Amino acid sequence: MTLPPSAPQADQSQVFKAIGLMVLATMCFTALDTTAKYLADTKDVPVAQITWLRFAGHVVFSAVVLWPLALAPSLRSAKPFVQIVRSGLMILTTALNFVALKYLQLDQNITIFFITPLLVAALAGPLLGEWVGWHRLVAIVAGFIGVLVVMHPGIGTFQWAMLFTLGATIGYALYNVATRYLAAFDPPSVTQTYTPLVGVAVMTPFGLAAWQSPEEWSVWVLFATLGFWGGLGHWFLILAHRIAPAGVLAPYIYLGLIWMSAAGFLLFDDIPTLWTLAGGAIVILAGLYLLARERKAQKEGPAAQVDPQ
Repeated sequence: MTLPPSAPQADQSQVFKAIGLMVLATMCFTALDTTAKYLADTKDVPVAQITWLRFAGHVVFSAVVLWPLALAPSLRSAKPFVQIVRSGLMILTTALNFVALKYLQLDQNITIFFITPLLVAALAGPLLGEWVGWHRLVAIVAGFIGVLVVMHPGIGTFQWAMLFTLGATIGYALYNVATRYLAAFDPPSVTQTYTPLVGVAVMTPFGLAAWQSPEEWSVWVLFATLGFWGGLGHWFLILAHRIAPAGVLAPYIYLGLIWMSAAGFLLFDDIPTLWTLAGGAIVILAGLYLLARERKAQKEGPAAQVDPQ
């Protein structure tokens, strides 16, 4: 998701406010994934239906909240094909993620997703010409080792659904690379408009074909909340990045592991395994190290960008 430029100087109270918004965003995304897992796993709702409802609800939320209050909608893109490809990557990511959630614990799923910043750094070289130095390369390799620890193939029972999460993570990393590319051509309002609209356009025939009408009214309520949690989470991200720099907010993404673990335990009786905890620690430390190198490069200026470490 492309975010508006952050304020170059924010006082301490504003920074705390931005961090609070970031925390709320991670909670919203936890609520989205928890709802999707409950619908797919417990209520056996087709993933195509859940995915369509997620994007349809996001359009409704955007029309009611985001577009009137935050970002005016626009489809006038300098790179419409790239916008459509980017939106397609989000559809693929969402669908694969929801399939994986049907079989995996929430904490397992989010831990694998945490390698997204590392994948973005790795892909930015061949795709955007933003090559990394050996320090960042070590962080990327360490992150992949952490994911292997979580998946532990060949040791004990390998959960095949983790491959769906890995595929979703790769799709999300490519989505982020496309977002970075489009930032030079289109304003955030355009990028924000394309994502939910393309999602609805693509997923409507699949969602309707797979549609199953639930008998319980509570399931209808959960259907309605899918787009709400996704849209609200993205809005909190927008507000947070308007106040504070991305480097300040990035570490708080990892709070998602706490929320996911808590939701998994309370709703599904899932307890994080030692594999997940150990792999998660490696991935998070690798991500934080990569963030530290990015900050150092920014402080050192152009010289650091020529030969990044």
